Amino acid sequence: MSRTPSDDRLAGVLAFLRAAEALKVRHRSGRTSDGAPESIAAHSWRLALAAIVLGDALGEHDRLRLLELCVLHDLGEAISGDVPAIHQRPDDGRAARERADLETLGAPLPAEIRARLLALHDEYEAGATREAVLAKALDKIETILQHLQGDNGPDFDHGFNLGYARARTDADPVTARLRAMLDKETRAHVRAADPAGRGASSPAAPPR
Repeated sequence: MSRTPSDDRLAGVLAFLRAAEALKVRHRSGRTSDGAPESIAAHSWRLALAAIVLGDALGEHDRLRLLELCVLHDLGEAISGDVPAIHQRPDDGRAARERADLETLGAPLPAEIRARLLALHDEYEAGATREAVLAKALDKIETILQHLQGDNGPDFDHGFNLGYARARTDADPVTARLRAMLDKETRAHVRAADPAGRGASSPAAPPR
């Protein structure tokens, strides 16, 4: 945006931000520690926070770009909402739908800003850059952490998380170590729910 943006440009930004507010009230399948539904915006916020506090530990990367990817990665869900990991399939069309929703959401923005948001979305989906790899890994870490913290009820399938998107979290040594720590806690949840070890874990989710 130029230093002296026109009123039309500013109005477009405000219209976009108004539409993006929907991310605050769109919910994910998990719960927070007080049992309330977790919003998509809350997930994106803590994902970005993880990127900030892990900055040095993650080694060489563009910190601003990683933050942008973390904040924007689920923005298209403001329109169509979240699909729980346990229901995701490689051929379910989610990526194309979310990109189309992001195009709709970004329609009021100046063209160059809209293009940048779409480029960041495509970078994240492709997972081809160091920052996109880290964003995807941290996304899964944050999800598993929330499942462990959330008041999800006695029938919540923690065993599912043991196979969830492991290729994503193993892509970086630091996120792999974080995953190992969370897996240990997850196994404790599984044992507590099924002391006799009779339960079977759900199949792993696709590594989105």
